[in-house]
Amino acid sequence: MTEHTLTVAGVAVDTRHWIGGRRVASTETFTDVSPIDGSTIGEISRGTALEAAAAVAAAKAAFPAWAATSRAERARILHAVADGVEKRIEDLSIVETTDNGALLRSHRRGVMPRVAHNFRFFADWLLKLEHEDFETRGHTNHVSWDPAGPSVLITPWNAPLMLATWKVAPALAAGNTVVLKPAEWSPLTASLLADIAAEAGLPAGVLNVVQGYGSEIGDALTSHPDVRRISFTGSVPTARRIAESAAGNLTPLSLELGGKSPLLVFADADLDLAVDLAVEQYDNAGQVCLAATRFLVEESVAEEFTRRFVEKAATLTQGDPRHETTDIGPNIHPRQLEKIDAFVQRALAAGARAVVGGHRKDTQYYAPTLLTDVAQDSEIVQEEVFGPVLTLQTFSTEEEAVRLANDTRFGLAATLATADAERAERVTAQLVAGTVWVNCFFVRDLQAPFGGSRHSGVGREGGTWSFDFYCDLKNTVTAPNGWKNHG
Repeated sequence: MTEHTLTVAGVAVDTRHWIGGRRVASTETFTDVSPIDGSTIGEISRGTALEAAAAVAAAKAAFPAWAATSRAERARILHAVADGVEKRIEDLSIVETTDNGALLRSHRRGVMPRVAHNFRFFADWLLKLEHEDFETRGHTNHVSWDPAGPSVLITPWNAPLMLATWKVAPALAAGNTVVLKPAEWSPLTASLLADIAAEAGLPAGVLNVVQGYGSEIGDALTSHPDVRRISFTGSVPTARRIAESAAGNLTPLSLELGGKSPLLVFADADLDLAVDLAVEQYDNAGQVCLAATRFLVEESVAEEFTRRFVEKAATLTQGDPRHETTDIGPNIHPRQLEKIDAFVQRALAAGARAVVGGHRKDTQYYAPTLLTDVAQDSEIVQEEVFGPVLTLQTFSTEEEAVRLANDTRFGLAATLATADAERAERVTAQLVAGTVWVNCFFVRDLQAPFGGSRHSGVGREGGTWSFDFYCDLKNTVTAPNGWKNHG
């Protein structure tokens, strides 16, 4: 081991940046802390504008060759990256659980296999990406997807590697080169991804990883004139700063932002199913942008729904995310815990009632919480908490349910529980949301468009929509019978 290597649960992780196919250390570091117990994991290279410029330069230098690489070869390398991920699922799982506090069993069984799937899906989609030629007054139109150039990808801490590779995989498949900037609260698996990609044969400079604070390195990345695409997942305030930074170069943006999604429960719904869907919103300690944090329940079943929810929530086990029996782990950082508790205490002071929880358990864990007696215009109903905090309101008519559901500045997702197919069709048609689930939750397919409306985001990714973003679309129009016969 070297001074730049950490051992995390027996796994070696390099703490330096990955730029141009080699490790690069910064003169300064930042401290990475485990949310499980607040212990220090280690010191991580803290990037500045210097490392940002170097990473973009490396991506720019590598772009022509990677863009010219055949689709088949790019797909082969992405499948090799997926192979490398699958070989290291256990390493990636334990490192990410240590780093961000999400359940180890979820990482092993779902999250890390999904990371590999991200690479395989976009590798395969690349090979079938096409638009049928069409004619205009005898002229042939041919649509093509041209690689756009160096892409800056800024990713969040709640599902670090899965959400990073949801951007990295299509960007690389499209023929772009990448500068990945992971969240400073969970940087470790991005470093491991750099190792895996290099071992898979990804050429130097095609993937670069830089670590650090957004305030110190972010603007240097997003304002760089050589950057051709920026994709960001995170908060609305940060998205505004990124948009301002990118505006000078008119750099195209994809923004996946916050949510305040509703769960609508109608009286005809299967209440056991509805309660299961509701309790599922505590997943990842409530740190899920898509979570249906606002329960809207028809008045006639609200009391029974609440009773069953309280009983079901009481069966959840909160504790060390490395234990197989744990259902809810810690929140990512003491600062986030303070933010969550401040939301709850302000709501209680304003008259809300805590049916479940309503308090922190210690410096790392917040008790799963359900608040009732909340006003539609209250902060707790309107603003994203990003913790295990849910609210419950009632409605008496379908029209009222839709009005309450749409009455926030967000529009990321919505979930609907009903036994009436016609009602489901009517209501979903009126909901402002990028994704709507009916009698289910969190069923995700990479073929589908994903993104939010209103302040929940700009653009869509997934399937061909990802390539539409990461590429410059070109239409070539050819005249008929315009060729000379050279014999």
